[in-house]
Amino acid sequence: MQPQDSSILSLLMAYLFLLLLLNQQTGVQAQGLIPDNFDGFVYGKKSGFNPETVMIEAFFDPVCPDTRDSWAPLKQALKFYGPRVSLIVHPFALPYHDNAFVSSRALHIVNDLNSSATYTLLEMFFENQEKFYNINTSNLTRTAIVNYIIDFATQAVGRTYYSAVKSGFSNRQSDLKTRASFKYGCSRGVLGTPQFFVNGFPAPDVGSAIDYDLWRKIIDPLIGF
Repeated sequence: MQPQDSSILSLLMAYLFLLLLLNQQTGVQAQGLIPDNFDGFVYGKKSGFNPETVMIEAFFDPVCPDTRDSWAPLKQALKFYGPRVSLIVHPFALPYHDNAFVSSRALHIVNDLNSSATYTLLEMFFENQEKFYNINTSNLTRTAIVNYIIDFATQAVGRTYYSAVKSGFSNRQSDLKTRASFKYGCSRGVLGTPQFFVNGFPAPDVGSAIDYDLWRKIIDPLIGF
């Protein structure tokens, strides 16, 4: 979703200023910002991931309506192309979406516990977005929201993981991973969601859903269709 008023633009300018400061760090400082692993969640089985295929990188905010709307046509395209196309989703918590950070953090926590449940949780967020913003959470404390998302995320990964999901929100590492995802998006020039890169280059229609026909027009020439 793209910013549409001056207050949102001001927020984005502040984040761009933060990005500028990050880019001015010394080599030693910059090294400390590099995560242990490449950011993002591989779609499908990691064992079947092939970097030589057409690579789609998607920057998604799990509580962004435009991100939600972009998922079905992308998923349809992935099914059509099969092993010829790979996908990595990077969580990108937009500052003007309620509870974007905590929901993105939940994705990191679940991914660390059981990566096969990551996309299940992402789709659950898409299907239940209205529960996580506006009037449904405006009167809730942060603690209450986190507890609600702990219960919600546990449905995706399994009840036996409840304690692990809960402790994940007390674990500094999940916080740092979520921040690293946002910083990575900023380093790629991401300002809104969804935003897609195909083989490292920006796809059209930043901040809006790409339909199935457009995915075909983008990818078909790359694989000789």
